[in-house]
Amino acid sequence: MMIGLTGVPGTGKTTVADILEERGVHVVRINDTITPYILGRDPDRDTIIIDEELWAEEFRPVDGVVEGHLAHLLPCDQVVILRCDPDVLVDRLILRGYSPEKAEENALAEALDSTLIEALENHDPEVIYEFETTDTTSETVADFVLDVRAGDAS
Repeated sequence: MMIGLTGVPGTGKTTVADILEERGVHVVRINDTITPYILGRDPDRDTIIIDEELWAEEFRPVDGVVEGHLAHLLPCDQVVILRCDPDVLVDRLILRGYSPEKAEENALAEALDSTLIEALENHDPEVIYEFETTDTTSETVADFVLDVRAGDAS
């Protein structure tokens, strides 16, 4: 079963994926798979541009968790979207070294449900789970992902 662990930057994907790996779950990091699909950079938005359609088409499904903010574009069996209060998200991203503009752009994407909307365009609602991470430990989020994997999440 392939589970997509997704959400805007700063919601906790990497930390949760690290915990899942420590617990023996096979984790694939999207950032390790996109290099051949990079088309260029958008200097105005401080981001890379990838051929998302070709990347998703050529991605080989795995038995485990695929972690990254584009995981919901893949043919996942289940999708877990990590959510965070946009104000908290801005603080987290600025602490990470994001520019205020880039932090605000990501907070706006979170506030507008961008990841959820894209996930719904690619998956049945029954396989999409949202988890609020603002005031939750990463261990609790990892437990939830394992519950999804086991079919015990609601």
